[in-house]
Amino acid sequence: MKYKTVKKLWLAAAILTTTTSLWTNVNAMETPAASGAGVIRALNEQRILSEQYALQQIQTGAGELAEGEATGEAEINDVAELSLGNAEEEMPAADQPELAVAIAPNYVNIRKEPSTEGEVLGKLYRNTVGVIEAAEEGWYYITSGSVSGYVSAEYVCVGEEARALAEEIGTQLARVTTTTLKVRTEASTDAAVLGLVPGGDILTVTETLDGWLKVDAEEGEGYVAADYVETYTEYPHAESIQEEAERLAREEAARRTAQEAEERRKEAEQQAAAQKKAAAKQSTNHTTAGNATSKASTSGNAASGNSGTAASASDAGLGRQIADYGLQFVGNPYVYGGTSLTNGADCSGFVQSVYRNFGINLPRTSGEQGACGSAVASLAEAQPGDLIWYSGHIGIYIGSGQIVHASSAKTGIKVSNAGYRTILSIRRIV
Repeated sequence: MKYKTVKKLWLAAAILTTTTSLWTNVNAMETPAASGAGVIRALNEQRILSEQYALQQIQTGAGELAEGEATGEAEINDVAELSLGNAEEEMPAADQPELAVAIAPNYVNIRKEPSTEGEVLGKLYRNTVGVIEAAEEGWYYITSGSVSGYVSAEYVCVGEEARALAEEIGTQLARVTTTTLKVRTEASTDAAVLGLVPGGDILTVTETLDGWLKVDAEEGEGYVAADYVETYTEYPHAESIQEEAERLAREEAARRTAQEAEERRKEAEQQAAAQKKAAAKQSTNHTTAGNATSKASTSGNAASGNSGTAASASDAGLGRQIADYGLQFVGNPYVYGGTSLTNGADCSGFVQSVYRNFGINLPRTSGEQGACGSAVASLAEAQPGDLIWYSGHIGIYIGSGQIVHASSAKTGIKVSNAGYRTILSIRRIV
């Protein structure tokens, strides 16, 4: 296994040496004519592809070593740094896009033309970010989300101020670039393995360390080697007029559904209280001696029962009841496309079935569910029963920074740290 790894590393080094020498010779030439520019571009592209192939060979060799040996990360990282150090220095830094961040009290309109009379195409809400494509007097042409258009320069900040603000409001993410990545309890190859993350998965980065990233994983906070992820920043973006209309319609429908469910819940409580009172009267002893005692006992029990019911409803609320109901099914299987809380459900099927038990009908997919109800600003403001929506996934908040969700075929319905993935939205249904 080590022989294969060394062989691949030598191959990678040979490729890098060859392409670097070739590029040095090309750079030594006089400035080419227009017809020679294509040759230079082609050689440059070939050089980049060769370096990428070398990196792939090194990572493949590293992957072989890591799969078979639990303690191989430090050795792999050292070799990779030695092999690719010179190549990285030669690569030119990519141009950073010019950003515009909305500083209006609520939002700034994105218009079709650089005029206050221009058609409104969308809204760039406060502290959302756009990329500047062009500038005209008093206006910037930006792209943000699905919207491209003009915003007034008066209501956005640009330059260093925008970059600093964008860094504060953006979310740093890490995409796993190896087959399987170890999440450790500490930033060390000697630390215990907290969990494994498959290639392509995206983790939220909370802190950058020397060679390590602190991330939110499904099992909780952990550390991953920085060499095996690709980091980038995700910014909140604009909303088109059509997207806004669709969102408002969904929120209104969810609000009506929640209101109807609350009315049904109150009606059910009133009926239960009336039935309890009637049953208590029927069981009263009509004898003269026991009548007073029975009445006192019945009165006391009724008062105690009613008080307990009111306190329970007040303390828990419908959201708490929804969360507690969902927790009953922890350990049950995950089945893609399923909606059974006992025999198997996927993430959105689980959410839909839990809410349906309370008379609330939600859409079937996680994307549709993630647009229902009203938005909650942050996890700190989330309440039990709220929906926590991620890219392609959704769960129910149960409090204390945790969710209950149908996670995967391997783990089934389980409780996880709510921040184990990037939260796209928090929605309040009840």
